[in-house]
Amino acid sequence: MVQTTRPYRSVLYMPGSNARALDKAKTLAADALIFDLEDAVAPDAKAQGRALLAEVLSQDDYGGRARILRINGLDSEWGRDDVAALGHLGADAVLLPKTGCAADLDVLAAMVPNADLWAMMETPAGIMKADEIAGHPRLKGMVLGTNDLTSDLGARFRGDRQQVLASLQLCLLAARAHGVICIDGVYNAFRDDKGLRAECEQGRDLGFDGKTLIHPAQLAVTNDVFGPSAGDVDLAWRQIEAFEAAEASGKGVAVVDGKIVENLHVATAKATLTMAEAIAKLEDVA
Repeated sequence: MVQTTRPYRSVLYMPGSNARALDKAKTLAADALIFDLEDAVAPDAKAQGRALLAEVLSQDDYGGRARILRINGLDSEWGRDDVAALGHLGADAVLLPKTGCAADLDVLAAMVPNADLWAMMETPAGIMKADEIAGHPRLKGMVLGTNDLTSDLGARFRGDRQQVLASLQLCLLAARAHGVICIDGVYNAFRDDKGLRAECEQGRDLGFDGKTLIHPAQLAVTNDVFGPSAGDVDLAWRQIEAFEAAEASGKGVAVVDGKIVENLHVATAKATLTMAEAIAKLEDVA
């Protein structure tokens, strides 16, 4: 898990042309919002969505939620207009769809001097260049686009996600090597809480910082899985205290609940407490 000043357990896609949805997002328990001008907006509504988002990003308050703008591809007829109209406004990051290499980010970086850059990892070309993309000096986050990736691979959708597991792990390796945030792809069956929980647990156990969502109904499960539980926080405190006591007595390791606690476990414990504190702060200002 990357240490950040805010959590990214739940990252909710919001259609950029839907004023009602954008207003409702101010009250939702999402850690981050992706204001989407790409897949969620029909071609004949692109200009309308761009104008609406220009107003929203310059005026509306979304509390402590991270605000991420997904533009259309720069090779499309809309992408450069998206950046020209919105790149200087209040988004925390600009998300580039179908990022294929670091050079794609260079183009966007020249157009957006202030916001962080994020990359959609959703093509075979992008996955094969994951390390190069993650190492871009302006990149702060990567988002897996598992639907597009599965389609491009000519694969079949599976509940265990074996068709994209290698891609997920390649992106995670690259993200961790360069210290950037890495967010798992969406779960399509938004009324299937059991299936969502299982996929969230898989993503969490792989190492993702959070998950992208397509519906507010998915927020509670996702926040629960990706956030530290009361038991996690309690264990973290006990591990830190036990290790500090062991060090004070000249020992290099401690034992908690019958398990060895070393420096690496203490680092994980401190990360857990940092995350719990960040979530509490977000909930205070949301």
